Amino acid sequence: MAETNKPHQNLAIIGHVDHGKSTLVGRLLYETGSIPEHIIEQHREEAEEKGKGGFEFAYVMDNLAEERERGVTIDIAHQEFQTDEYYFTIVDTPGHRDFVKNMITGASQADNAVLVVAADDGVAPQTQEHVFLARTLGINELIVAVNKMDAVDYKENRYKEVVEEVKDLLDQVQFDTADASFIPISALEGDNVVERSDDMPWYDGELVLEALNGLQEPEPPTDAPLRLPIQDVYTISGIGTVPVGRVETGMLNTGDNVSFQPSDVGGEVKTIEMHHEEVPEAGPGDNVGFNVRGIGKDDVHRGDVCGPADDPPSVAETFTAQIVVMQHPSVITDGYTPVFHAHTAQVACTIESIDQKIDASSGEVEEENPDFIKSGDAAVITVRPQKPLSIEPASEIPELGSFAIRDMGQTIAAGRVLDVTER
Repeated sequence: MAETNKPHQNLAIIGHVDHGKSTLVGRLLYETGSIPEHIIEQHREEAEEKGKGGFEFAYVMDNLAEERERGVTIDIAHQEFQTDEYYFTIVDTPGHRDFVKNMITGASQADNAVLVVAADDGVAPQTQEHVFLARTLGINELIVAVNKMDAVDYKENRYKEVVEEVKDLLDQVQFDTADASFIPISALEGDNVVERSDDMPWYDGELVLEALNGLQEPEPPTDAPLRLPIQDVYTISGIGTVPVGRVETGMLNTGDNVSFQPSDVGGEVKTIEMHHEEVPEAGPGDNVGFNVRGIGKDDVHRGDVCGPADDPPSVAETFTAQIVVMQHPSVITDGYTPVFHAHTAQVACTIESIDQKIDASSGEVEEENPDFIKSGDAAVITVRPQKPLSIEPASEIPELGSFAIRDMGQTIAAGRVLDVTER
């Protein structure tokens, strides 16, 4: 897709697994001309052969998800689409089993979200989990798509019931429902996604596309200090050592003195390269390779964060965080040591203490120093990384303040950093 000067938004599509997220994404990509017609045709034929005509949009997305799980790289354009106002990147293809980890770490942090709720089903367990997560991760605005209206004969009273259910859920987690849009749609039939539906004359509100265009523009974090998590380190002949990563906040300029933490090395930026061209500077969202005077291949590592030498990234001796436990086979107690995924770092961390249990619905403290927490609980914890970890309070640099906790091949919890005690 062509480079664009439109402002960029990361958009999460959240909601219960069978509520039609894939179909909605497919429909949006298709209607905004982001998927070539021949790809849709190919899926349409495949869907019809299997007796699932009409599922071609979901097919497109599911096939992308499967290909990605098999490690086939997919041209990112399949997950980007443009509207009149913005160009959007969809955070993680819905249906991917590690939605949560991808939603939290690094480049994929969502600014806003579309919550998909099926009209025939209403609020389901995952609906609650995703809404609570969105809230914890600081998503600003929710667009609620009441999907599968075709399955309930486009009845207004059913739409109203679902809206009430969702409002109750949003109120519980203190999401402001005053200006949330609740849009009755059929992603399968295309009702009220990009074009107004003839089947729902009773609805005269925004279409999904209009609501997306009406989202507030995220503030680019250029005035924050430079924070650039390192994804890989290459040796390139003629240049030398080239760390590669995405600028999360601030600006990187040639001539800057930078520091890599926690490796604790630094030097002057000699060259910056983006899209195989040398550039004098890079800002938030830019993927760059850069060379720093005096830095060798073994000095810098994936998971390091690059920042200004005079305002280096903080390295945590311990930190406190608020987490939401999504799934755990038993209970979490003091001393538990799972792997924390924060930006590009993966570090085993010990939960030294569970300081407070928080009522997930109200945010009030339920219990001080509880013995354990389990699935569905929210808590404030104190954490000790087993090896140096660069991380920042979410209130100061949100891009480096959230993490996923993983164990046994699944995402156990999600959280944001409240406070860092530097080493």
